[in-house]
Amino acid sequence: MKAHPTRYAKSGDVHVAYQKFGRGKLNLVIVPGWISNLDCCWDHPKSVAWLERFAEYANVVMFDKRGTGLSDRGKGMPGMDERMDDIRAVMDHADISEAALFGLSEGGTLAALFAASHPDRCRALVLQGSLARFEQWLENQAAFDAFLGYVRDFWGTGAGYLRYAPSMAGDADYQGWWARRERAGASPGAVVDLMNLNRQISISEILPAVQCPTLVIHRKHDLIVDIEGGRELARSIPEAQMLELQGDDHLPWVGEDLEIIADRIEEFLTGAKPVPAIDRTLATVLFTDIVASTECATRLGDEAWGQLILSFEAIVDTELARFRGTKVKSLGDGHLVTFDGPARAVYAALSLAERAVELGIEIRAGVHIGEVQTSHNDVSGLAVHIAARVMSEAKPSECLVSRTVRDLAAGSDLSFEDRGQRLMKGVSEPIRLFEALKS
Repeated sequence: MKAHPTRYAKSGDVHVAYQKFGRGKLNLVIVPGWISNLDCCWDHPKSVAWLERFAEYANVVMFDKRGTGLSDRGKGMPGMDERMDDIRAVMDHADISEAALFGLSEGGTLAALFAASHPDRCRALVLQGSLARFEQWLENQAAFDAFLGYVRDFWGTGAGYLRYAPSMAGDADYQGWWARRERAGASPGAVVDLMNLNRQISISEILPAVQCPTLVIHRKHDLIVDIEGGRELARSIPEAQMLELQGDDHLPWVGEDLEIIADRIEEFLTGAKPVPAIDRTLATVLFTDIVASTECATRLGDEAWGQLILSFEAIVDTELARFRGTKVKSLGDGHLVTFDGPARAVYAALSLAERAVELGIEIRAGVHIGEVQTSHNDVSGLAVHIAARVMSEAKPSECLVSRTVRDLAAGSDLSFEDRGQRLMKGVSEPIRLFEALKS
């Protein structure tokens, strides 16, 4: 999708780039993280889908902070007062007198300060992955030096995307997009200057002055900003709501819970709870899991294990494309995948098991077919539960299937060996399992 037209608001002697879009009545200003580029926001489908969700119910304005993206650069590093002036200038130019503010990461710090300083212009506040003090981002000098080392040696390569979006591991397209975003967001020299400015961040003392309704969202294992950053914001802002989620992604447009985040924000801003789009369909469900992953990771070390996982994720993507599988989500050391036919699911499982051995690891797999509920790019229901239980019964490099899968795979060149009936937690009747083999 192409970016929306870019306009420029004058803030002092600086031109601040912004875009305006959306179909709703609510005014929403997006305050970006420490770097951004408006055009890059429309270059990746996940980012686009996230923005389009806002556009369904809001009149959205987003901008690049001075010194970054499409806004003026080379004007010196701004203080927080100037940054607040930039928000006000953008709102004035866009003819918005009052708006809800969504602050992402370090942008949440600025949004909270603006809300406290200009209560007449901020009707609500949403803070995602944000912080009150800089040490909740980079906790000490060693962490800061390591960041500067990345800027010096790798800025513009996108190599750091895994810390911001670990659920996108192995996605070369996403890394390429992140690399473009880095280059288009700021030059290495500007990054160093910005981070030296950001080191001064501390808004703890002013948070009790925020008067508007506030929602704080944070993933518990966020790899960029510690969860304590979000918790301090929620504790200190009067009557703030806190949504803590599992996961380690920093960015709201990635991760298995992104629909939960989007729904909660819409409900908070509009007062209307979104009606989930639920559909029922027949699907073949495949669960996989890496055997003894913790032991293997300990033996190899974090860096080697991370590289191995990236290699395996690439294999998974290739094999699923080959057998027309849809990866619903990654599950740490495994995957939940759906197929439109049982034989293809079994072929994919067996192929993945073979390819895993080539990397020096083993997986187990379980396949079941049944009716599932699909909602917001996720699947649920008894069939999903059974597939997970079937997988848990499998041995290393083994693919177990239910009787239904065996029966419906008739006519393929697969063979199935009876492994007997098993009682499974949460399933009322015993299920007969079969090991799938290539004939």
